[in-house]
Amino acid sequence: MPPPPMRERPQTYAARFAAMKNIPPFLRMVWEASPALALSMGGLRLIRALLPVTMLYVGKLIIDEVVRLSGGAAGESLGALWQSGALHAVTILVLIELGLAIFSDILGRLVRLTDLLLQERLVISLSTRLMRHAAELDLEDFEDAVLQDKLERARRQAAGRMSLLGLLFGQMQDALTVATFAGGLLLYNPWLVVLLLIALIPAFLGESHFKSLSYQLNYRRTPQMRERDYLRMIASSADSAKEVKMFGLSDFLRERYLDLARRFYRENLGIARRETVWLSVLTGLGTLGYYGAYLWIIARTITGDLSLGDLTFLAGSFQRLRALLESLLIRFSDVAAQAMYLEDLFDFLRVEPEIFSKQGALDVPDPISEGFEFQNVGFYYPGSNRYAVRGLSFRLRAGETVALVGENGAGKTTLVKLLARLYDPDEGRILLDGRDLRDYDLDQLRAAIGAIFQDFMRYNMTAADNIAVGRIEARADRGRIENAAQQALADTIIAKLPAGYDQMIGKRFANGVELSGGEWQRVAIARGYMREAQVLILDEPTAALDARSEYEVFKRFKELSAARTAVLISHRFSSVRMADRILVLADGSVEAEGTHEELMEEEGRYRDLFELQAAGYR
Repeated sequence: MPPPPMRERPQTYAARFAAMKNIPPFLRMVWEASPALALSMGGLRLIRALLPVTMLYVGKLIIDEVVRLSGGAAGESLGALWQSGALHAVTILVLIELGLAIFSDILGRLVRLTDLLLQERLVISLSTRLMRHAAELDLEDFEDAVLQDKLERARRQAAGRMSLLGLLFGQMQDALTVATFAGGLLLYNPWLVVLLLIALIPAFLGESHFKSLSYQLNYRRTPQMRERDYLRMIASSADSAKEVKMFGLSDFLRERYLDLARRFYRENLGIARRETVWLSVLTGLGTLGYYGAYLWIIARTITGDLSLGDLTFLAGSFQRLRALLESLLIRFSDVAAQAMYLEDLFDFLRVEPEIFSKQGALDVPDPISEGFEFQNVGFYYPGSNRYAVRGLSFRLRAGETVALVGENGAGKTTLVKLLARLYDPDEGRILLDGRDLRDYDLDQLRAAIGAIFQDFMRYNMTAADNIAVGRIEARADRGRIENAAQQALADTIIAKLPAGYDQMIGKRFANGVELSGGEWQRVAIARGYMREAQVLILDEPTAALDARSEYEVFKRFKELSAARTAVLISHRFSSVRMADRILVLADGSVEAEGTHEELMEEEGRYRDLFELQAAGYR
């Protein structure tokens, strides 16, 4: 089915200001990341905000004192002036200004250090929060392209919104500094501040508009950006290198990547050109306003209404205030734009799982006494218009080994996913010891099941850790890891590695050793034994093994699962025949069941498939 159309963010000014609602929860995240650093940052910036006007005012006092001395001490030497004490006041003022300058430098370095540390803590906090939330979501969420776009944007915001932290604290600091400068200007003439605001508002609105356009563009093309990054990855990935070379895909991938990259460049260029033209015009208005006020200050000084020190203080205050107000307005636009980006982060964090443990969930029985029962189960994958399984009814008795066979798309893997509550049925129900599977604690249920799928993960970690992920809380138990490897027939593979169980496997990192497909599969199977679960599931994890090796693995699986409930899926009938019972699936339901001998006595799909496969070995 075609993906649903993407919802576009509104571009109105009201919507941009509405996005500011994301700032308070963001600041709560900052506080939670490190209360001590957040308080330190606030205090340091508060002190730093008061320094500019203080230093400028001390500078005004120095100029006024110098003017006074130069008018009344003409012809006197510096020594005589010092002896008379006339220079003491100006000397103290200069020392105060020097002290403030040194203090300002030290304070600036402390602010940068605190800002850096707080950003690092926030990155760690947001990243772990994303990882934790992603782990709580349902499997169907990760198979949904729209949610994948949300996740991609959320990841970018977790790493890329750190500049927002500096912007917010900078805004608070500058706002206080503006208040002190504005207070000084208001004492002389309130219209100076009003003139500045009127001149700067057009530039602010222009900045806000173009920031919003950029956000809208990035939001709309998230799927294409993911495709671009995917093309870049597979064009230079070790996993795809063989096929890229063998099939000559390099030019195709590069051209497809360039097509997307050039399209993004043209779109960015169009916005950048319009932004340059309009903001040049709007910023010019601010410059005219500044020089109009500057001329008024000069005129008042010429007429004697203001002293030279006043001229210096007002000119400096006006210049700093203009720069600060311009920065505040532009950065407010940046803050509003980044607040819109924050919506992507909160969008993802608002996604709630549909599969969870309900209040008062039951403990999973240990041991399982009766087993599982599928009662008229129906399920279809989100976005699909047909059922993957429907009318599915059968029993999986405790301590029984059941094999699932059927052609591709028959519903074998879907059945296993339903058993582990990776999905819930849309129709019917699944029982465990007579109670609905949804009545049990979800974590306990999954802890009771050890499942290895055909598309298992190849972790670029040590051999020991690759096995330990089956029961990661027992990672320090080397004996359990080695026993699991032995049960999976992976111990002989690991014994040949240079560092044994401590050998890094996979080629992503330095000194890693790559394994063959069959060797990887045995390591993955060891995870199932590491789990020591009540229910063991092997969903075609031996596809890369030859027939003899698979038979040995399944024979060992049968022996080791003697007291456990077990499910195995394989296309090789020589392996599944050792199961206590075989279920034949077709079109999402059980077509036949029985032992190998019983199914071979009947005319049907199982016998047809078995004979078809056997003919290939003759």
